[in-house]
Amino acid sequence: MIIGGLEKMTLIDYPGQLAAIVFTKGCNFRCHFCYNPLLVWPDRETDEKKYEKTYPPISEDEFFLFLESRKGKLDGIVITGGEPTLHNDLPEFIQKIRAMGYNIKLDTNGTNSVALKNLLNQKLIDYIAMDLKAPYDKYEKVVGIKVNCQELEKSVKIIIESGLPHEFRTTVVPGLHELSDFSKMGEIIAGADAWYLQKFKSDTELVDRELESHAPFTDKEMQEMASVGKKYVKFCEVR
Repeated sequence: MIIGGLEKMTLIDYPGQLAAIVFTKGCNFRCHFCYNPLLVWPDRETDEKKYEKTYPPISEDEFFLFLESRKGKLDGIVITGGEPTLHNDLPEFIQKIRAMGYNIKLDTNGTNSVALKNLLNQKLIDYIAMDLKAPYDKYEKVVGIKVNCQELEKSVKIIIESGLPHEFRTTVVPGLHELSDFSKMGEIIAGADAWYLQKFKSDTELVDRELESHAPFTDKEMQEMASVGKKYVKFCEVR
């Protein structure tokens, strides 16, 4: 596994669990608002010169030594990215973590339904979170590449029907999203457990540097979007 970063403790990223976050490196999306640009490109050497922020390399051995030291102190591990399902060794990586007694939350962009189904069939995941970037007719504009929306539909269906706790998340960006988008997105994930709307962070380095320092939506605007979302899912709030 190519590990791009480690957050040693979080109280909010894994509901009900005291957890650590491991960031896998590499992503197949180029979301304009992504605030982890150095986790997006598999080859940091060619892209790190664009950004001030860098991440110290972490080996698997170091990561598992850290997990050993946190036994009995942490409940779960969040595996995020980048996009974790790009890594063929993800199942083996999760198995090693679970063998140490940790619960697993997986963050995904939903582009690899086969990998997701495989992980569920092996009972390797305890909680699933998928980013819902936009209505399907806006996806390519938001993520910066061509998108197979049928693959996204498969992943949404797999997640909702999995029987596991799950959530969908949308980072909301002025110029990319508008209020009318949220009924379209709500229809995509109708019946889901939870949908969280997040303000985009513009006070850091982003994949699209032209968005840096741009103002996010106001709290009132975000709450209006959440009010639309509540019509489609069991729980929707701004986070």
